[in-house]
Amino acid sequence: MTNQNVAIVGVGLIGGSIGLALRKRGLAAEVIGIGRRQSSLDKALNYGAIDRAELDLKKGVASADVVIVASPVASVVEQVCLALASVGSQALVTDVGSTKATICAGIEKQAKIKTLAQQFVGSHPLAGDHRTGPENARADLLVGKTVVVTPTGKTFESTTDRAEAFWAALDARVVRMSPAEHDLALAATSHLPHLVASALSAATPDQWLSLVATGWADTTRVAAADPELWTQIFSQNKTALLEALDRLVDQIDQLRTGISAENWSQIQNTLQKAKRTRDALGN
Repeated sequence: MTNQNVAIVGVGLIGGSIGLALRKRGLAAEVIGIGRRQSSLDKALNYGAIDRAELDLKKGVASADVVIVASPVASVVEQVCLALASVGSQALVTDVGSTKATICAGIEKQAKIKTLAQQFVGSHPLAGDHRTGPENARADLLVGKTVVVTPTGKTFESTTDRAEAFWAALDARVVRMSPAEHDLALAATSHLPHLVASALSAATPDQWLSLVATGWADTTRVAAADPELWTQIFSQNKTALLEALDRLVDQIDQLRTGISAENWSQIQNTLQKAKRTRDALGN
């Protein structure tokens, strides 16, 4: 993919990190950053995430060989469709949204986009931070991290292959899943943990915050992320998130019952099972 022009719509943490990685590795002839605010684009320029800034999406993607839509999930469908209508017929368009079924279905409903199957496939890098903005971007953010690519039954194999090659060039580990399977999995591994972190943070009385230590801080870290962005994610993955939440509620009910009955062997068994699961992750 060397010497291709890459346009990034939304140059925040993920978009900025992609831009930094492309420029550091010499994988793009030009990295074009597209956004709504000049001040944000100026930051991306100052931090070296992009070569050129554009406020007009149509103009920004016109010369692009690859377009990455890295905006909040509620705006992905609109921006992908606008990009598809503005790029050349050989350009690849993908996104980095944390939900996939709603996004992919919404884009496929746009009948006027005749080249959709040839040019778009969804993606989701499983990397990030509660901090936002290009000032927190890192060129190595995707190194060794998983990127899920989510073709549908309408997606051309060659389109999926191109997207996978793009992410692999950034040293990411690429996994292929359907949009629905992705959302079911991410409800358990990403969306529910954020909900739990937020609930724990909200349940802690202010007067006890001076007593929190690393356990509380580690467990609630992601609760510091953008509330508007995460509300959008929850709303787009409601069904799978509710299923994951029901499983958690069952676990909490069992723990509460065990503690109330002083069934400490049951509690220890649950803790041992949890430890085995966590230890299996290897870090």
